[in-house]
Amino acid sequence: MDALLDALSREPDVGGAELRAWDAADRYLLDHAASEFPDALAGEVAVVDDTHGALALGAASLGARTVRVHQDSIVARRALAANAARTGLAEPGQHPLAELVTPATSLVLLRMPRSLERLAAVAQALAGPASPELVLLAGGRIKHMTPTQNDVLAASFARVDVAHARAKSRIIVAREPAPAARAAPNAARADSSTGGGSSYPRRAVASPSGQPPLEVVALPGVFAGASLDIGTRALLATFDTLPPFENAVDLACGTGIVAVALARANPAARILATDVSAVAVESARLTAEANGVRVETRHDDGLSSEPDASADLIVLNPPFHAGAAVTTEIAHRLFADAARVLRPGGELRVVWNSHLGYRPTLERLVGPTRQLTRTPKFTVTASTRRG
Repeated sequence: MDALLDALSREPDVGGAELRAWDAADRYLLDHAASEFPDALAGEVAVVDDTHGALALGAASLGARTVRVHQDSIVARRALAANAARTGLAEPGQHPLAELVTPATSLVLLRMPRSLERLAAVAQALAGPASPELVLLAGGRIKHMTPTQNDVLAASFARVDVAHARAKSRIIVAREPAPAARAAPNAARADSSTGGGSSYPRRAVASPSGQPPLEVVALPGVFAGASLDIGTRALLATFDTLPPFENAVDLACGTGIVAVALARANPAARILATDVSAVAVESARLTAEANGVRVETRHDDGLSSEPDASADLIVLNPPFHAGAAVTTEIAHRLFADAARVLRPGGELRVVWNSHLGYRPTLERLVGPTRQLTRTPKFTVTASTRRG
């Protein structure tokens, strides 16, 4: 196992050579499965939100008969594929969350999500079609775990136990899928690609300053849920000065609020909403549909599928977390991607936490950058792509 884990790479994820493609929680999950549930590990194993392939490939190397995978992040999917090729192991098949677990699945390895709504939706989707013998091991770093996660799992599993902590990591063991979850596994599922639950998707009305209200549709786990976060609110407040555009992108789109605003500003334009998260992309599709506007959605790592010099306008509220780590690398990569895709003279409009000081980076990667608004919390800039 040590040799396998040491061979894994984070690529194409952000992070320098000092960051590993696995952590102590991944290793604990694999060791605990092997020592406490060897029979289940030898059967059909399902893996949810493996970050770079350590869990899926580790389960395969430990003798799992079949490994089925669901990863929300397209970067995680690409990292798993690359690591499978790098280690010579077969790449496990990707499955929609709603179809991940079968009656033959004996074990689930889950990286504990930080969103309780995402955890509830995942637990319900897994428990619904599961056999009574299914064992779920949900692991994470202790600093990101709370007793409430136990309660969430207990809504879908009759027995929930907590393993001893190891290396600042902990595992929750859930067994005996609840009869209610098994009885109605498909009730009100929002979309087969993302799973869902009886109370999803969330819907709410947002009222951006100076713009008509819009309906926000959010699947569990998407950034900001069905609310209008204050960064996006600050960004939308500058839309009275948008340049003319025929081809615009809502990059890192989340629920697609910005894409809807762009489509309203120019209904004839091509609007693309793209995000690394499948849950976000589906939320954006549903938000556009709810507001009666035409938006193309795409699950992508940045703008990797877009041709050079093809967009007039790109709008971005960049994330600054890679998993649990705070980093500016994601924003810098998205700035560079936007510079490639913008036509000369096109504009990148960005909202960012004022203390991050992105303006010199935007000047270097994109072109001349002017400040549109600034508060103690947020800054909105417009960068013109140099020719």
